[in-house]
Amino acid sequence: MKKVLVVEDEQTISRVLTVYLQHEGLHVLQAFDGEAALSLFYEHGPELVLLDVMLTDMDGWKILQEIRTKSSCPVIMLTALGDIDYRLKGLNGGADDYITKPFVGEEVVARVNAVLRRSANVLDSENTRQFGSLKISLDSHAVTLNGEPVMLTPRDLSLLLFLTERPNRTFTRDDLIENVWGMDYDGSDRAVDLAIKRIRQALSGWPATQGEIRTLRGLGYQFCVNGK
Repeated sequence: MKKVLVVEDEQTISRVLTVYLQHEGLHVLQAFDGEAALSLFYEHGPELVLLDVMLTDMDGWKILQEIRTKSSCPVIMLTALGDIDYRLKGLNGGADDYITKPFVGEEVVARVNAVLRRSANVLDSENTRQFGSLKISLDSHAVTLNGEPVMLTPRDLSLLLFLTERPNRTFTRDDLIENVWGMDYDGSDRAVDLAIKRIRQALSGWPATQGEIRTLRGLGYQFCVNGK
């Protein structure tokens, strides 16, 4: 049974989310503050975190940052802040999705299931891809650069794998949304740009002579190998 950690300081909202998620056959852990959230996260290792931005003791951004230093576990941000800057802050910080309050329980369940499917279906193969000092192990979903592990969220890893399967081919944002995010994604295509930015930052030590993720203005993105 997959575990979902719900981090929400409003107990009524937390109970509602718990009921909906349990109805889907998920095991729900509840935390009402940041300290408890991190403790439960490290103790139980959930498959997904629903994380409220506004908590009493620490904000959700700090918790997301802490999680990302240790894990690529999917995180969906819960926020009453409708401003696009806050949404982009979450996505740029490594969140996999965001849900704005007030929300419909069925929507939360659909988003959770979509993110869990993406993280479970990244790729299950015993192949290994190597591009100079960049090595991608598909059986363990691990990425290393110069022998050191590279931390990527499941969605960013899915995007990197999709591009590395098709080197030197150009894909538009819409292509990448359809093939990586999925047809059920209804957010901004700016998420593609943010994901590419995070991957480039994670691979900043990868020599350009070995490869790069190239932007073709007005066309899209390309995983370019050996400068081709």
